[in-house]
Amino acid sequence: MRKYFYLVELQFLGFRYHGWQKQPNVKTVQGMVEKTLTFILEHANFRTLGSSRTDAMVSANHFAFELFMKEPVDTDFLLEQLNINLPNDIRALGVEEVSESFNVIQDSKVKEYLYLFSFGDKNHPFCAPFMVYMKEHLDIELMKQGAKLFEGAHNFSSYCYKPSEETILQRELLVCEIRKNDVFTANFFPEHSYALHVHGKGFLRHQVRLMMGTLFALGKGDITLEDIEKSLQNSHTEALSFMAPASGLMLNNLHYK
Repeated sequence: MRKYFYLVELQFLGFRYHGWQKQPNVKTVQGMVEKTLTFILEHANFRTLGSSRTDAMVSANHFAFELFMKEPVDTDFLLEQLNINLPNDIRALGVEEVSESFNVIQDSKVKEYLYLFSFGDKNHPFCAPFMVYMKEHLDIELMKQGAKLFEGAHNFSSYCYKPSEETILQRELLVCEIRKNDVFTANFFPEHSYALHVHGKGFLRHQVRLMMGTLFALGKGDITLEDIEKSLQNSHTEALSFMAPASGLMLNNLHYK
């Protein structure tokens, strides 16, 4: 029997979800998407596979999942119906048929993450789903130097939460830099906010949040640039600081070859 494969691209605000992947007794993006698909298709004879897992409260400006079907579906119809029936914090961007050989996880791609943060005066409460506020003063110029240390190929064992024996800890970051936030703006955002931009082909569990936590510690003066350099050596196995909150993190883009 022929099978049909579709790539569905999404945006979602993760603040009220426990990540993408379905879990018992909690609300997840995958669970909401599959509930909506069951209503649209009038059956549950399908399967979905996300491009990556996301932590609770993490958002995505560009996410993708693969839809496996035993019957064909009109892609324009599915896109329209998804946006009619999904809740307002999830939006479908596109639906396209792909070949059986396509794999939404394993196919070569680059992921772009953003982490939005500010410091100084406390933010407007409406910022909470998008941006983390730090009450301490942060040395942004020093943090920019620290972020660049993560670029390139390193052993990221200090930046992985509970790795298994099979976890590949050697990873390469194509971009890691802090810039003024000009990607997302709103009239309730603070006058000055910042974004950590991280691009790579693959990430470890909680890697970006652990890196951001380390950069916060650097900006507060709790650690030095030398401490970050040592943390990227093969002999170092302990995290330098706390894991940054999830709400400032978003998957900003996916690039498939």
